[in-house]
Amino acid sequence: MAAAGLPAALISAVSQSSFPKPLPISLLLRGGSFARSRKMERRTRTLTVCFVLEKQRPVAGDGEGETGDSDGGGVSSSVSYDREVLAARIAEKMERKRSERLTYLVAAVMSSFGITSLAVMAVYYRFYWQLEGGEVPLTEMFGTFSLSVGAAVGMEFWARWAHKALWHASLWHMHESHHKPREGPFELNDVFAIINAVPAIALLSYGFFHKGLFPGLCFGAGLGITVFGMAYMFVHDGLVHKRFPVGPIADVPYFRKVAAAHQIHHSDKFDGVPYGLFLGPKELETVGGVEELEKEIQRRIKLSKGS
Repeated sequence: MAAAGLPAALISAVSQSSFPKPLPISLLLRGGSFARSRKMERRTRTLTVCFVLEKQRPVAGDGEGETGDSDGGGVSSSVSYDREVLAARIAEKMERKRSERLTYLVAAVMSSFGITSLAVMAVYYRFYWQLEGGEVPLTEMFGTFSLSVGAAVGMEFWARWAHKALWHASLWHMHESHHKPREGPFELNDVFAIINAVPAIALLSYGFFHKGLFPGLCFGAGLGITVFGMAYMFVHDGLVHKRFPVGPIADVPYFRKVAAAHQIHHSDKFDGVPYGLFLGPKELETVGGVEELEKEIQRRIKLSKGS
């Protein structure tokens, strides 16, 4: 009964005395839930209204639809303007790259043609003068030829050592330009080509204007340095870094392997190895980079086919 008439019992207890009598435990338990329900009733009920703003879509035949069309036209015109600006920038960049490649190509052809012509003429006239007396200086000629080949091969090892011990060390402030995006047809790193050309010209000149075994050896050394420098320029600058077109050289398998190895040098995956150029693939084999080399070769083949 107490459970059924809980509100009436509470009212009766309050009305009979100003000091309510202790209620039974059952009433206290039910009274707690009743009090909570009363508190919930006294809470202020709030209503939250949310507005979702949506851009009005143009409707055919509606006057407001014209405004939507004009807004859409503004957005599309802005997008088309951005595309035109982007296309203009890309075209300007490509034109600048073509101009840089042409400038370097002219410089490379002129220097190569000039050096090659001088070297050929020097070799011809030097051996012509040697044969004037009717006696063939076999020792001198053999020494010149041997040192030409030896100097060309030795330059690879010199370039490897200098690349690691000098260019990536005390001379990094100059060589760093070669590891950054190039701005213009030339870079500060090109100074090293001129530095290497100085001893070659000096040796060729001394050997050309003097006769004898020692001048012949000097002439051969200068000739070998010159041959290596020209090969280095075509493979390194032309094939690897595409500073000028090299034609069928790019299709030679070993040169493609050399180019891939040097590209890995620029990625710093094996602490800069390889530092040499023509023997770069051999250097990668010693550090376990054969798999990476094959990946780079396949990547270059795909790029060449795509272009």
